[in-house]
Amino acid sequence: MPGRRRADGLGQTATPALVYDCLLGGKTHYDVDRRAAERLMRAKPDLQANAKANRRFLARAVRHLAGPDGGITQFLDIGTGIPTTPNVHEVAQDAAPESRVVYVDIDPVVLLHAQALMVSSPEGATAYVEADLRDPGKIIAAAAGTLDLRKPVAVLLLGIVHLLQDAEDPYGVVASLLGAVPGGSYLALSHPASDIHAEEAARGAHEFERLTGKVQTNRSKAEVARFFSELELVPPGVVQCNRWHPDPSDDVSQELSNWAAVGRKP
Repeated sequence: MPGRRRADGLGQTATPALVYDCLLGGKTHYDVDRRAAERLMRAKPDLQANAKANRRFLARAVRHLAGPDGGITQFLDIGTGIPTTPNVHEVAQDAAPESRVVYVDIDPVVLLHAQALMVSSPEGATAYVEADLRDPGKIIAAAAGTLDLRKPVAVLLLGIVHLLQDAEDPYGVVASLLGAVPGGSYLALSHPASDIHAEEAARGAHEFERLTGKVQTNRSKAEVARFFSELELVPPGVVQCNRWHPDPSDDVSQELSNWAAVGRKP
């Protein structure tokens, strides 16, 4: 896999999506990603538990939104990552077979795997867009080819907004995405915490930048809540991701450094 050569013995640069796949126990990654995941887990011991809880939060949030409480049949999943069952369209179409899902990622490797593995139900649709979260206009324009933006959409930003630094106006980016969808739409977002296991979280962010070349900005509960300032938060509000509408199999006793919430646009 092409990548910049490194001077620290790791060889090629690790890719965030493939490191995440490794943390989830997947098989779509390279040795450089596995070694990076191992070093990250040493820096931040709860990292793998965070990754797995984040993926379970995704499934629960989509199930909630596609069910009677949300009534959503359109999903815009930005920062898709390597396919890992269950995927958004699988959860959504299990509840509502007509659901339409647009997957967005900046990594062409991710999208190749997505196109090969994530096949829609006959009644619904899936589409794949190569775009950067920093370009919400491009994302919305491409999504409009599959989604009816006159009707409510669930915008999913799971474990992606931390890759936007404060200088890149993350709140403005999220506001632009939400400004393009009508009332009754939802935002589901999860984000690494700066105020839980603070020293380990900061150490993990530093190591992440060293290993991947990507800056990670952890944020506090108040900073994450700000993404929902114009929305109606779905109870229980901003909580650790393993504590948002947990299933019986979810371990709510773990103090995970990852905030999550779902909010509805009035």
